[in-house]
Amino acid sequence: MSEQQQYARENSGSSQDHDGEMTIHPILSDETHKIDRSLGKRLSHLDSISLTPRVNAKIPDTDNAILDHESLSERLVRYGLAELQVEGDGNCQFRALADQLFRNPDYHKHVRKEVVKQLKHFQKLYEGYVPMEYRMYLKKMKRSGEWGDHVTLQAAADRFAAKISLVTSFRHNCLIEIIPKDKDPSKELWLSFWCEVHYNSLYGNDDLPCGIAKRKHWLF
Repeated sequence: MSEQQQYARENSGSSQDHDGEMTIHPILSDETHKIDRSLGKRLSHLDSISLTPRVNAKIPDTDNAILDHESLSERLVRYGLAELQVEGDGNCQFRALADQLFRNPDYHKHVRKEVVKQLKHFQKLYEGYVPMEYRMYLKKMKRSGEWGDHVTLQAAADRFAAKISLVTSFRHNCLIEIIPKDKDPSKELWLSFWCEVHYNSLYGNDDLPCGIAKRKHWLF
């Protein structure tokens, strides 16, 4: 039995976490959260690259950020995609993941908590990508408002057994994929990534949840 399988077994009996938040177990068993490859089929013609986990790079200056945003917006229009806007409060990666997992960005605290658990219990998988004392990195990532990075994306893919696909503003890498390390993915999560600035939850134009305006960008 792998480390992750043992961890899942030890934690599977819990019905409620210590903060009284709803747990993921009933939600993940719901039919609506089984793997949905509709966006994957739509974008199957695109070349993708695998993600290399890393902490956040420097935020681009305003001019480059605007150019990156324009590039991302053009890609979303070209491929018939729309963003569900999440709040830009430092929790955007976790909000976008929560929307993809639970159809509710407000579960971001729960997603962050599960990701930090993954990082803590399987330190050997991630510490080589973190250029600081690992204990301090965990302490930082526990804080609400701390930006998620590519290490937390890998941990989320591993924790939730999810393939995470990013449609990005990178000029030469439109599509980045994060694959769970020790298991086959049981679901696909789609995010837009305005590089080093913001994440949103991604849908096809016709699939954006009802009542959400089909705005295709997150503005300054």
